[in-house]
Amino acid sequence: MSQKNILLHVIELGGYPNFTALYGSLGFELVTEHSVRNAIRTLKKLVPTVIVAEFNFQSDFRDRTSSLESLLASVQRHEGVKVIVFYEAEFTHQLDKLRAQYPLFATLSHPIDATALAEVLQQAVIQCAGDNAVNDS
Repeated sequence: MSQKNILLHVIELGGYPNFTALYGSLGFELVTEHSVRNAIRTLKKLVPTVIVAEFNFQSDFRDRTSSLESLLASVQRHEGVKVIVFYEAEFTHQLDKLRAQYPLFATLSHPIDATALAEVLQQAVIQCAGDNAVNDS
């Protein structure tokens, strides 16, 4: 019996194309949240295969670079979840700091290319399937 792949999409600011049709064409069941706080709540109810979220650098945070850090800390409890992050190229150095603390499956800079996103999502599903096969044996 095959398990449906769930994609948790966290849209805080947006500003990129709506990829809902792409996610559906790749077989994902889509769950969308519009804040990290709600996404963390959702993670308590379900474990997605993939999370697609935005890195929005917030220089006014004293102890973090963005609210994405809170989400990534919560994801650590769920082994195998692949996190894909959209970011602005000008904040690459800040994203690198985050990447040093938390594993990210992939990062895509704006403008987000649909073909590149589809390839990364397919790789995530293949890797998750491989992870599950190893864990089931």
